[in-house]
Amino acid sequence: MKLFVDTGILDEIKEINSYGILDGVTLNPSLIKKAVGKLKSEGQEINMENYIKNILKTVSGPVSLEVISDIFGKMVDEGRRIFKLFNPIANNVYVKIPISPSFGKNTNNQFDGIKAIQVLSGEGIPINATLVFTPEQALIAAKSGASFVSPFAGRVDDYIRGNNDIKFNKSDYFPEYGIKKGGEIISDNGILSGIDLVGQIVEIFRYYDIETKVLAASIRNPRQVREAALAGADIATIPYSVIKKLLYHYKTSEGMKNFTSDIVTEYANILRND
Repeated sequence: MKLFVDTGILDEIKEINSYGILDGVTLNPSLIKKAVGKLKSEGQEINMENYIKNILKTVSGPVSLEVISDIFGKMVDEGRRIFKLFNPIANNVYVKIPISPSFGKNTNNQFDGIKAIQVLSGEGIPINATLVFTPEQALIAAKSGASFVSPFAGRVDDYIRGNNDIKFNKSDYFPEYGIKKGGEIISDNGILSGIDLVGQIVEIFRYYDIETKVLAASIRNPRQVREAALAGADIATIPYSVIKKLLYHYKTSEGMKNFTSDIVTEYANILRND
């Protein structure tokens, strides 16, 4: 499974990239807002075009940049502009399109996202279909030509808990196979958890030999990273704060303390060239 970092903060991207484990970056308007806010709070001025270009040059893998409109024609125009402006920098731009840009159930533009995906992917622009919350959305995105589909695992967990009046912190672990309330496992129309959503999409894609990659998004904690990998996700995009926790285990730290205290001078002298 490839690891992307889900952040717009360049310093965080550079740090994770320096570890040699970074395969790509995902951005969205919320992450850009956070990055811009951070820079402004530090008294820095920002040239957004140059800032994004620096991100593109930092990593060798895909960088997803999202459109901001919710109408078919405008999304296509923005997708083309994003790709034309930024892809020449490092040839690694993926355009993010919402699977359905509507703000309600029966609005006229609910299919504008997949129409935009079809047009842009038909022009050779790789697409990351975002805001995926059901396997059927992922299937339609794949049929429309998306290179990636991004199921939002953590937000599914939040939605299930919120609908059932369960108090939680976003970083709280949500069991892959769901949680019970009143003796029954609760779900979102048969989706038991965010990881269950990822797994169902993976199963469908494998059954039909669909080449579109499953990108597990909205990851809340290290265990969810593990479960995304076990569910067969091709990619997980992970917040900086979660990546920083991936290597920690109490017994690893304890072992380091014990090994360090047991080092004998004779062995140390062999290894040190002072």
